[in-house]
Amino acid sequence: MTMTGSELRQCFLTYFSRHGHTVVRSSPLVPAHDPTLLFTNAGMVQFKSVFLGEERREYKRAATAQKCVRAGGKHNDLENVGRTARHHTFFEMLGNFSFGDYFKAEAVAFCWELLTGELGLPKDRLKATVFTDDDDAFALWKKVAGMDDERILRLGEKDNFWAMGDTGPCGPCSEVHFHQGDHFPCASVQAGRTCLGPACDCDRWLEIWNLVFMQFNRDASGKMTPLPRPSIDTGMGLERMAAVMQGKQSSYDTDLLRPLIARVERIASKRYGADAEHDVSMQVIADHARTATFLITDGVTPSNEWRGYVLRRIMRRAMRHGRMLGLERPFLWEVTSTVVEILGGAYPEIIEARGRVADAVKQEEERFNETLGLGMVKIREYLEAHANDPRKVVDGKFLFTLYDTHGFPTDLAQEVFQDAGWSVPPEAMQQFETEMEAQRERARAGASFGARLTAGGAAAADGDGTVEIYRQLSAQIGKPEFLGYTQLATPARILALVGAGRRLTEAAEGRVVEVILDRTPAYAESGGQMGDTGAIMGREGQGAIEDTYYRGGHLIIHRVRVSQGRLRENEEVAVSVESGRRQGLRLHHTGTHLLHAALRRVLGTHVTQAGSLVAPDHLRFDFSHGGPLKDGEVEKVEDLVNEHVQANIVVTPAEMDLQAALKSGAMALFGEKYGDRVRVVRIGDFSTELCGGTHLEATGQIGLFKVVSEGAVASGVRRIEAVTGEAALRHVGQEEAALRESAGLLKIPPLELPRRLQKLLDEQKQLEKQVQQLEARLAPHRAHELAAAAKAVAGVTVLASRIDGLDAEGLRSVVDTLRERMGPGVICLGSAMDGKVALVASVSKDLTKRIQAGKLVQEVAQLVGGKGGGRPDLAQGGGTDASRLDEALALVPAFIERAYKV
Repeated sequence: MTMTGSELRQCFLTYFSRHGHTVVRSSPLVPAHDPTLLFTNAGMVQFKSVFLGEERREYKRAATAQKCVRAGGKHNDLENVGRTARHHTFFEMLGNFSFGDYFKAEAVAFCWELLTGELGLPKDRLKATVFTDDDDAFALWKKVAGMDDERILRLGEKDNFWAMGDTGPCGPCSEVHFHQGDHFPCASVQAGRTCLGPACDCDRWLEIWNLVFMQFNRDASGKMTPLPRPSIDTGMGLERMAAVMQGKQSSYDTDLLRPLIARVERIASKRYGADAEHDVSMQVIADHARTATFLITDGVTPSNEWRGYVLRRIMRRAMRHGRMLGLERPFLWEVTSTVVEILGGAYPEIIEARGRVADAVKQEEERFNETLGLGMVKIREYLEAHANDPRKVVDGKFLFTLYDTHGFPTDLAQEVFQDAGWSVPPEAMQQFETEMEAQRERARAGASFGARLTAGGAAAADGDGTVEIYRQLSAQIGKPEFLGYTQLATPARILALVGAGRRLTEAAEGRVVEVILDRTPAYAESGGQMGDTGAIMGREGQGAIEDTYYRGGHLIIHRVRVSQGRLRENEEVAVSVESGRRQGLRLHHTGTHLLHAALRRVLGTHVTQAGSLVAPDHLRFDFSHGGPLKDGEVEKVEDLVNEHVQANIVVTPAEMDLQAALKSGAMALFGEKYGDRVRVVRIGDFSTELCGGTHLEATGQIGLFKVVSEGAVASGVRRIEAVTGEAALRHVGQEEAALRESAGLLKIPPLELPRRLQKLLDEQKQLEKQVQQLEARLAPHRAHELAAAAKAVAGVTVLASRIDGLDAEGLRSVVDTLRERMGPGVICLGSAMDGKVALVASVSKDLTKRIQAGKLVQEVAQLVGGKGGGRPDLAQGGGTDASRLDEALALVPAFIERAYKV
């Protein structure tokens, strides 16, 4: 039997749904409320609290197709990806779970029936492994599967005792292995020994399903205590199983991954299978494109911290392999669209996020391309210069230079060297860390209040190999003077021009260059506030300041596009900030402080900033909070902010020692780094925060504060977007225009709109009820149309159809009419009404020996979240999930076929 990956996924879920399992949607890759996990790495993660007895759910049996990532921590498959036939960073895990309901006997029985019955795997190609002293599991495989002792292997804790991590739920497990064939090479056989079967490291036997008998909870000390309810957790890798079902030796050749490789073939103009190393690169790209697509969809963004760092590492690994295929331009973002085409049906969230994913990946590619190219050149130069070194050991100082000067990630450098046959011993990494610590000390010595390396600045610094230049400049010229709190224009002198990774003496018209001044009114991006834009004018030329940011710890960098003439080093210039844009930034930054304070007053002091953006035309504020804001809470926050706007409170900035500021009650914010001297912004007794940003003189200048949206961005993190000043007035004007237009359509005053809408909705509901009643009266007359849709299944006339708007009595009336028209056969009708499902099944008496109406309706009802039963010839049932009625009725033909296979 051959199945596509999609068919296999559905077959698994449908099978367990028939056996009383609730099909639960995949949880996100970022685990909710579980700080111990980097990513969701197994199907049981979303049920951890259930296994621990901390949470109870409406169901005791569940089945899932869970998206998983293993790229860090204990379960880390990253280094194997592309070099083996079955390892992936992203994969789907099919699993069935029992929460104190059934245990080993049923788990083994379900497993064996699905593998050999539903999927048709040959029994003689399957073996099982059990934990050393798990006699129960050993006996079950003999009883249920008829395996003899030689086909059941007892293995130790390393192979057959499963744990999600160092702590948490765990227990003995039993694995099922499939024999792929003796044509696979085996090191033991080549050495004159016997292949150990499932216990061997060769690929002759492939693990396809792991049944975990969840019995214990392991704490940090290693102590294991029995779980309150012994449970079942199983995992079957979809990609591996697809390879088995499709007769492929590698999961990369299945329909889940081969189209991605085909896309890479077209982009790179290379043929898969023509070159072994190119094949590895194509497989890496295919796998990593899937991982990037799903992680970004679930809210992870490339960064230098934790989850974001792992995502960046994965993406950059794919980009490096693209270079090995000759791809110099961004390409990975194109492959993500094929991921959506393959998996969007099963995971619709990636369809919604496809544009955001493509943009994020392309931006990261563009940012990293220059870093990657320069770094690879430096590595090749190093390898050529040390080609005669017999030790082939990398120097830690070179790794540091590669990272510090050229921004090349150390872990990626290690992988490149290892691929070239060189080693990176612990001594080299220790040397690297020593150099890094010395650099940190230099940075700390040069750092001061108000200076930090922003995410944008870091990315830019990584990208063009100028880190060393700015480190030297930072030591030479010190900290530029920032005048932007009180001035929007000032004379200044150009201290340095930097472009294309080197110092310049001048920059001509059309060139984009980074300019360092001795003084500036331009604010460098930090604290969530965007950098200033403006103009710079010299005696021989002028340019537009497109952005302002930090580099080298405290250097204020102006990215300038020379629009006329030329700018020269040491030249005296006039610098000005775009005043209208700066005013918008001031409005929204002061508004952000008021919003933060109001949230803490309304929701509680647990609210803390988790991120922010201060733009000229809007603000975005992320904050910690356990759930959606309740009815009226957004309005309360908005009203409280506007109350303090109307009060026209003076905004008072002051500079003081950090410890004194903290003792005074000033809040230190998420992601900020502070020196010994800090700036404190106080708004009366309502808000006091450490902040180096630009603010208004008084809150009244805001005029109006308006919340535009509120929603979730991650587990435990909410986001509010808002506007102030003229932007707020425009937003209110747009809302009023929409209100007037809507009222005009109904020819009523705007304030009457809610009452009239409610009346219309009530009338619509009444009309829908009348339509349902009319359909119920007409339904028996439609019987001849339904009868024409009957099909022959296993020689039996079968009709499975849907007629919405009928209750059980109405369906029985239609069934009675159909029985007269159709004669011998099977009928199963379903109806959705008011969100509920009614089901009626009929079996002609000549067929009831093989097919019972009660069993049929029971199976169909399970899929719509209900129950059913009755006589062999007539039965009825119901359910609560009308969205799955079509899927449930589609089970009827398969039920008939199974009945005639017995």
